[in-house]
Amino acid sequence: MSRRPPLTLLPRTACLVGAALLVAGCADTVAVDPPDATPEDVSALCADVLDDAPGTVAGQEAVRVAPAGSGRAWGSPAIVMRCGVDKPAGLEPTSRCDVVDEVGWFTQENADVYVFTTIGRRAYIEVTVPRTYDPPSDALSDLAELVQKHDPVVTPCV
Repeated sequence: MSRRPPLTLLPRTACLVGAALLVAGCADTVAVDPPDATPEDVSALCADVLDDAPGTVAGQEAVRVAPAGSGRAWGSPAIVMRCGVDKPAGLEPTSRCDVVDEVGWFTQENADVYVFTTIGRRAYIEVTVPRTYDPPSDALSDLAELVQKHDPVVTPCV
């Protein structure tokens, strides 16, 4: 009669450590500056956008944001989406419009991030993409259907 070796603590410890790492990973929260004052006429639209945001953007899983309801975020470093932001200071009628999957975006760049803001819709939706994600348009492509569904175009980019 063969006898099985007794269970050791190593596999149990490994499972507990693995579970603790998973829980710790879920505890990560991204601080998001809420828009100053979302105009009343777009607050419901923005609530729907944030509620319906996808679980994955540019291959990155959603992470929690604080304060709750201030936006949505994915990955680390975080891709961040905010809805109901102010019109970007540099946005003029003659500004370049980058169209990704039928959504027009005003693009601003700095050393660390790209900041994309929708153009020609009721609400300004801002997506900040760290330069570590290449191409940054992958994030915009993953969010295009969401934008089109909840914030139809009013004035198309030309």
